[in-house]
Amino acid sequence: MKDFPLYLVLFITFTFLSCADDDPLLDTTEDYNALLASIANDVIVPTYIDLKKRANALEQATAQLEDDPNQDNLTSTRQAWVEARSPWEQSEGFLFGPVDEEGLDPSLDSWPVNVTDLDNVLTSSNELTVEFLEAQEGTLKGFHTIEYLLWGENGEKNVMDFTEREFEYLSSAAGALAKDATTLANLWLPEDGNYVEYLLTAGHNNLFPSQKSAVEQIVDALIIIADEVGNGKINDPFSTQDLTLEESRFSANSKADFADNIRSIQNIYLGEYSSQKNGKGISTIIIAEDAKLHASIVSLIGQTILAIENIPGSFSEAIFNHPEVVKEAQQMVRTLQSMLEVDVTNIISGL
Repeated sequence: MKDFPLYLVLFITFTFLSCADDDPLLDTTEDYNALLASIANDVIVPTYIDLKKRANALEQATAQLEDDPNQDNLTSTRQAWVEARSPWEQSEGFLFGPVDEEGLDPSLDSWPVNVTDLDNVLTSSNELTVEFLEAQEGTLKGFHTIEYLLWGENGEKNVMDFTEREFEYLSSAAGALAKDATTLANLWLPEDGNYVEYLLTAGHNNLFPSQKSAVEQIVDALIIIADEVGNGKINDPFSTQDLTLEESRFSANSKADFADNIRSIQNIYLGEYSSQKNGKGISTIIIAEDAKLHASIVSLIGQTILAIENIPGSFSEAIFNHPEVVKEAQQMVRTLQSMLEVDVTNIISGL
């Protein structure tokens, strides 16, 4: 093999590298690994771990209520339900992966409650165990069945109104919910199901053949929850003035549900959850492309959460007594959806 002079080798190498910079076939896609890692490790996993902890606390509270049925324990159990509800609603901005593939969403959060079948089970001779409840379809277990049992149809249930079978059902339903929440969290954790690895290795696995495809799915999930809040959760009971369509009405927790759904968008967008404030989210991409759009989105998210929380009274009352305030909050949600659907999606599609 002929030896080339050193100066010629250096010249050829420099020329090749210079031309490669202009090669349209060269993959110059930006690396979004840090962004995806932040969303996975700083938002999704902590949210599910929080849900797991709070669902287990709810199970313990219902067991204590069954063992010692008094008004204080009922109040504590209701508060445990509200606290467990929050991380679940904040997870609805990323309803993909195990929560969808394993059927955990309907098991945890089916709506409405099947009151007729619930009453039939309560009057049956079936042994009310966690295993029995796990085998039932979604509208006979999960958050809303527990909510219905804790508050009653009109939200004013007293501890003296419970039957022994209702205490048994409540405790077992909370046990089934805690198992579902634990399964969901574990399926994401590296030491167990390790679904988190799909986001961490996006571009190198069959589920996300590119990092862009992972980012696109995340943004699509944000659009879906914005649409559900503005055009479903708020709109259905509001436009029809039919309170039976209002989710979480037994506990009067609807406004908190809606606000937490918008927080789920905020968390993914900023790459933050709870006290973890140093993450990278979808905003990392938007800031680089359109800083004004980013500022508008952050402002609108904050204003939308406040608008929902500041609806006077319960959502049930506001539908009839303050429709203009409800409509304003709804419109803000819809505007946020439009920004995500058009402005953000256009940027992401051009990556």
